[in-house]
Amino acid sequence: MAEAPEPGPADEVGIRDEVIRLGQLLKLASLVEVGGEARAVLEEGRVTVNGEVETRRGRQVRPGDVVALDAQAVRVVRG
Repeated sequence: MAEAPEPGPADEVGIRDEVIRLGQLLKLASLVEVGGEARAVLEEGRVTVNGEVETRRGRQVRPGDVVALDAQAVRVVRG
């Protein structure tokens, strides 16, 4: 399997609560359009959280975490 490209500079995505599920964040950040697409990219190992491959759609991410899909990265912030 080919290595994922290094993510570029992270855009900020604000959340209202202390945590958000990874699948929801992928949609909020417009990295995917629908939940089924989120599930697929996670199963394919294309998503990282803080540099580590993540496959769980329910993984809770918090402000300060950096989530990347291929070369697109977002940093979670409060607000």
